[in-house]
Amino acid sequence: MSDSRAAEPRPPFADLSPMRVVEAIESLGLWLPGEPFALNAYENRVYLIHDDERRRWVAKFYRPGRWSDEQIQEEHDFLDELLASNVPVAAPWRNGDGRSLHHVDGYRLALFPHLPGQAPELDNPEHLFALGELMGSAHKVGERRSFQHRPRLDLLAMVKEAREVVLDSPWLDRRQRTVYERTSTKLQDLLAGAVWADDAAIRVHGDCHIGNILGRDASFALVDFDDALMAPAVQDLWMLLTADAPEERQMQLSEVLEGYEQERDFDRGELRLIEALRTFRLIRHSAWLVSRWNDPAFPLAFPWLAETSYWDTHIRQLEQQRIAMDDSERWMAGVD
Repeated sequence: MSDSRAAEPRPPFADLSPMRVVEAIESLGLWLPGEPFALNAYENRVYLIHDDERRRWVAKFYRPGRWSDEQIQEEHDFLDELLASNVPVAAPWRNGDGRSLHHVDGYRLALFPHLPGQAPELDNPEHLFALGELMGSAHKVGERRSFQHRPRLDLLAMVKEAREVVLDSPWLDRRQRTVYERTSTKLQDLLAGAVWADDAAIRVHGDCHIGNILGRDASFALVDFDDALMAPAVQDLWMLLTADAPEERQMQLSEVLEGYEQERDFDRGELRLIEALRTFRLIRHSAWLVSRWNDPAFPLAFPWLAETSYWDTHIRQLEQQRIAMDDSERWMAGVD
């Protein structure tokens, strides 16, 4: 009798033991007097290390098969360009040959200087203004040229792909599958109207939640450009608008845009994309969890994905987004 488990894909980081992490890093010429500390990352494997010169680094092992070498190199080159323009980011370490992407033992890895700090407070006007300035300065660099290898944001195509991943998953019961398919189809139709001019797409961070912004007081830096892509500028701004009450969210938006426009003009027309981008992220996040389930880190971190209650809640959120997209400008009145 054949073992059905033999057909299951091998987990992507199955062979990445702590010893292999140390050996891979030391093969680049660093010596580690202590053990690497695994950071809270799932898509890749990321470790905080310090070398014998007491320098602190973040070692990033890229998920096999996700990005090509050319796409990763564009991420690194963009970071170098940002740093050269005095945008606070963690640009990758390069060896004596100028290489920032390293192939060791079947894995691809890069080293980044560790940037200490805390996440910003999104109810603090001073922090919001500073974040706007940070994004504006990054986008001023991002608009200089285009990525040639990294993706371009395509809401409709990416959501179509994501909803198929969810519909093929084993966890939705018959009722949930029917409701999810109906609701996601309506959202997909609405997303078809969320369009922008080709020249509005610039190089952006792509995943600007507060976990990827670190600093102290009102001085912040951007980290983790793993999702960098070509997209409208608002893609890096909307996740800073977290308040539920319309007047509070307007305050957040006003502070962010005031800071942003110290560095770069912002097209207010892009604000109409916010609810579409929120919908996009909501659908894609669940699909991402489903697609990564063979990675042992995911069932451990997200056990609720297999529970009926999670999918009921997710479907309700999608229904709420349908309403929000039907009235996407309801909270922006008065923002000039």
